[in-house]
Amino acid sequence: MTPSDVLALAKERNVKIVDFKFCDLHGSWQHFAVPVSELTEDVFSDGLGFDGSSIRGWRGIEASDMLVIPAAETAFIDPFSEFPTLSISCDVEDPITREPYDRSPRGIAKKAEEYLKSTGIADTAFFGPEAEFFIFDDVRYDSTSNHSFYYVDSIEGTWNTAKEEFPNLGHKIRHKEGYLPVPPADKHVDIRNEMILTMIEAGIEIEREHHEVATAGQAEIDIVFDTMLRTGDKMCLYKYIVKNVAYKHGKTATFMPKPIFGDNGSGMHVHSSLWKDNKPLFAGDLYGGLSQEALWYIGGLLTHAPALCAFTNPTNNSYKRLVPGFEAPVNLAYSARNRSAICRIPTYSASPKSKRVEFRCPDPSANPYLSFAAIMLAGLDGILNKIDPGDAMDKNLYDLPPEEAANIKTVPESLRGSYEALAADHEFLTKGDVFTEDFVENYIDIKRDEYDKVRLRTHPIEYYMYFDV
Repeated sequence: MTPSDVLALAKERNVKIVDFKFCDLHGSWQHFAVPVSELTEDVFSDGLGFDGSSIRGWRGIEASDMLVIPAAETAFIDPFSEFPTLSISCDVEDPITREPYDRSPRGIAKKAEEYLKSTGIADTAFFGPEAEFFIFDDVRYDSTSNHSFYYVDSIEGTWNTAKEEFPNLGHKIRHKEGYLPVPPADKHVDIRNEMILTMIEAGIEIEREHHEVATAGQAEIDIVFDTMLRTGDKMCLYKYIVKNVAYKHGKTATFMPKPIFGDNGSGMHVHSSLWKDNKPLFAGDLYGGLSQEALWYIGGLLTHAPALCAFTNPTNNSYKRLVPGFEAPVNLAYSARNRSAICRIPTYSASPKSKRVEFRCPDPSANPYLSFAAIMLAGLDGILNKIDPGDAMDKNLYDLPPEEAANIKTVPESLRGSYEALAADHEFLTKGDVFTEDFVENYIDIKRDEYDKVRLRTHPIEYYMYFDV
């Protein structure tokens, strides 16, 4: 849509409120609203001012004046507002220089797309994420100096087989047995279907939805691939819709990677491919039907994977899921079909257009703009430097003999490991000034602080293990 299209839509739908949304460093939408009378074509070029001093990860009060610049193509009618509301995603600019704000995630994705074109290798990067999440009925948590706990519950939870539910009708999902059951075991079909219909109405194309492996309402909704920037926009909207539809039904949705112990966590496998002049660059006659460029792209992903994890797995909780031998791939290897390798080449179709690389370690706590940009830059670095990914591993990497497993490198075991890897390896991110040194340093400081917040706190399991020493 153009700005004039947006104004026409607002008039057609009798819009009263315009909501301007932008993404913070952690991947969460922030917003402010104005009456529709304030929306003019000039706003799309001149922007609207706001105070950015309290936005997480941004500069403080000494540089707090900011502009939001609405992206007309992202406009949609908000399905959750009581009054007719038009929502628009925005870029953020410095009001004095009118340059994109270098800590704005959407701006980084735009710069990444520009850098891709400047290399001459490709002109378009397509991304298709597969985000998973949990739908809970109850969540409570606290952490103070003298107590710490969390409690989540779900009508599907296997721990509720003996609960008095007046009546308890059974059909609870056992741990790791939640993949694709039908009702009455799957109790969220209608909620997930409402989610995807709401997404479609808001402009997101959907591939499928289904129950995932874990008990307690784990779900997956897959969206159709699109360009990096548009997929980032759609993932922000995706999370907004999932959370609000769940809330509407008296439930709560979380994209936290590992909210329950003893069952699968939530991942976000990310499919990517490069195209030039409307032709796929990853199709060829080498391993898995890939081109040489695709194999070099994989080489870049494997080489930079430890640093990538700072963006694709950006929370302390992410590393409760990235555990060798469990549900998430951690081994720095690639394979066709084999889901235990960190890079997989899907083989569902022989069409050259379907050739892509699936990076399987990311989780849905990732900021989509930052993680997609970082993945593409790592792959591009592989192509530019012709990084050989080595031989494919067409075996179950979760079940290797110890002596063989010891020869395969893995992703970091903690958030600290990932930000230390990023500190040592980020030159591939700063090419084309996509990520600035200031951004990387600030990001590492934020992640170091997050790591320390967990490291310094007493954990409840420590009482179980050590109270009687």
